Amino acid sequence: MEDCLFCKIISGDIPAEKVYEDEYVLAFKDINPSAPIHVLVVPKIHIQDVNNINEENVIYVSKIFEAIKEVAKICNIYDTGYRVISNCGKDGRQEVPHLHFHILGGKKLS
Repeated sequence: MEDCLFCKIISGDIPAEKVYEDEYVLAFKDINPSAPIHVLVVPKIHIQDVNNINEENVIYVSKIFEAIKEVAKICNIYDTGYRVISNCGKDGRQEVPHLHFHILGGKKLS
């Protein structure tokens, strides 16, 4: 989508501090971190939110969860633990309408 912030990051039009990337997924540091480690993991195709996952794009979601483990290893939080969050829709406080997962760690989370 032309006006999607995350699509622009994926295309390279907007810079981001990449943590992990493969053909399906991009992971990059959140610009307003909520924890010492705060990484966003997004599919490289536009999927609006959890409600829009379907048979045609579910492979991207599967690859996201494989990437989450790799990001946790890269960020040295794999063994100590981390939180994975995905917000859905306005009331769910999804700020960017592109499916994404937050990885939070680096401290004991409350």
